[in-house]
Order: sequence, then structure tokens, then C-alpha cells
Amino acid sequence: MRTRSSPDDQAPSDWSRWREVAWHIPRLLSGLGPLGPRGPEDGPPALVIPGFLATDRTTMELRRALARAGWRAHPWLMGVNTGAKADTMELLASRLGAIYKEAKQPILIVGWSLGGMFAREIACRVPEQVRAVVTLGSPFSGDLKTNTNVREIYERVAGHDVNRPPFERIGGKPPVPTLALWSRKDGIVAPAAARGRAGEVDKAVEIDTHHMGFAVYRPALSRVVYEIRTFLTEQEGVAPVMGKVAAA
Repeated sequence: MRTRSSPDDQAPSDWSRWREVAWHIPRLLSGLGPLGPRGPEDGPPALVIPGFLATDRTTMELRRALARAGWRAHPWLMGVNTGAKADTMELLASRLGAIYKEAKQPILIVGWSLGGMFAREIACRVPEQVRAVVTLGSPFSGDLKTNTNVREIYERVAGHDVNRPPFERIGGKPPVPTLALWSRKDGIVAPAAARGRAGEVDKAVEIDTHHMGFAVYRPALSRVVYEIRTFLTEQEGVAPVMGKVAAA
């Protein structure tokens, strides 16, 4: 029997995509500043992975927000995210391993959009190095052919079918605590794709922001940090031990 699809299952319109770009342009300067780790040296480690066609500059405000909350927030240091490559998982594993060796404890991975899909995948491969995965507007659930409005752009830039990355995809829920943050205002990703179905995440929370807002909109970032702390407290039974609150 065919089931009727919900509006939440449909990718936003192309107009919504361009609105997202226009909304982000005035906020580009927020990415200025040193690209190294931010936050107290004794803070719990976090790795932030940018979305498609984004860089560590794009996620600067997100890392600043984590740093202000006491995290030691690290950039991914892999340049522009131009989609999945044959060596993407190897490079991410190397980056994660370097942070893990330095911090001597599992790492929180926060992935925005496509970065969240990479975060889930790498957590399936090296779960012992991952404390938890948080996805921000990431279309990890359903068919990528229909749940975003950037599929054609992605395939032109990345050079492969959106559902067939050039590495073996493990998929499924990572064997670590997994939080999905999503928005009905998202102009890029269908809401249902970013919140997931039962069994795909441990918790899903709606955030009042646009897709770009997950990385640069300060009120949304405050909520993101709050939800991460709440989630980890629920999962671990105690409030996370944080470093000193930083000015970031």
C-alpha cells in the first residue's frame, strides 16, 4: 500500500535555497580570525565538520559558541567540503586520531549538513574515539535524490551520484549517542530527513533557525550548545565536565 508523503519529507523549493544564500552573505565576516582550536586547553574536545561547499571559516561562529561553553573546539582542517572523496574517511580518521591522541579522551563530533553525514559515517568506523555525534540540518534519513534541493549541484561538484559516495558506506545509526538538530525553516533540507526515523537517532530536537543559521546565527548557536549539554547529561547520567568558560 502506498503511503501519502508528508510535507516534511519534501525538499524545500529552489527559491528557499537562494534565500539561504542571501541570508548568509552579510554574515560572512564572522569567519575571520585564527583557525586553530578554540576554547580552554583543558576543555573536552569537539571536532566541527563543515557542510557542503563550506570551510572552517564558515563554522567559526559555531566553534566560538562551543568554546564559550567550555569545549576545546577543533576545525576539520580539510579545506572546502566539496563532497565525498575516495580518501575522505581516511583523512577524517587521521584528523580524529590526532585530536584523540592529544586529548586522551573520546571526541564530540558536530557536523553541519553534509558534515553531519560524514560525522555519522566516521563514528561507525572508529566509535571508540567518539563521545557522541551531533548533526545540524543533516539529510541522513531517506533518499538524497529527493530530500535536499542541492542534489544536482552536489553531483556536478563532487562528480558522483549523491547516493553512491566513492567509499564503502556503512550507514545506519552510529554505535555512539546521536543527537539530530533540525528545523522546519530549513531552506535546503527536508525536515524529516534531518530529524530521522525511530532507530536512526537517540534524540531529535527542533531548532528555530534557517539552514545557514546552524553555523552562524548566534541565538540558534546558543540553543545548539544547550541541547548538546542536555543530551550528554541525559546519556551519561551526569553533567559533562567542562573547561573554564572562554571568551572565544
